[in-house]
Amino acid sequence: MKRQIFRYLLAMTLVGLTVILAMMLMGKYESSPDPKARFEIQAVKVKQDRGFVWVEAHLKKSGDEDHDLKQRVYLVTADGRKHEPADTTFAGTPEQGFTEIWFKFWLEREDLKGELKLTLNGGILKLKTSQAIPAVASQKETVFKSSDWEKIWLGF
Repeated sequence: MKRQIFRYLLAMTLVGLTVILAMMLMGKYESSPDPKARFEIQAVKVKQDRGFVWVEAHLKKSGDEDHDLKQRVYLVTADGRKHEPADTTFAGTPEQGFTEIWFKFWLEREDLKGELKLTLNGGILKLKTSQAIPAVASQKETVFKSSDWEKIWLGF
């Protein structure tokens, strides 16, 4: 009888872990990204560095149109201030188009209070929709898989 209970618990644990893994892999960062932006956010990495914060957004191409290199990209904070990327990394080729882009921004910790929006290609993507400043340990990275940074458990 004890083996039967053990097998049942083991099976239920495996089913639960499979469901959680599927949710993590299939979840989208933002439920309805702006199609004008031509890209979707995959994840945002935040790292504290000497009183400031690095915010790195990983974007993946979502349509047929390429990224317009002539248009400026900005991170807009809740108070309306615009920040240009401190670093940009592209995946792909200029001839065939870029499939992924990483934009890195250098911000003050207070800039994380409220919403953060990324403007590119004439569209707007929501990096952060929650109001609170996330707790980020010194010299450690926190990866967000959802625009609601208060719900960080498994990225949902």
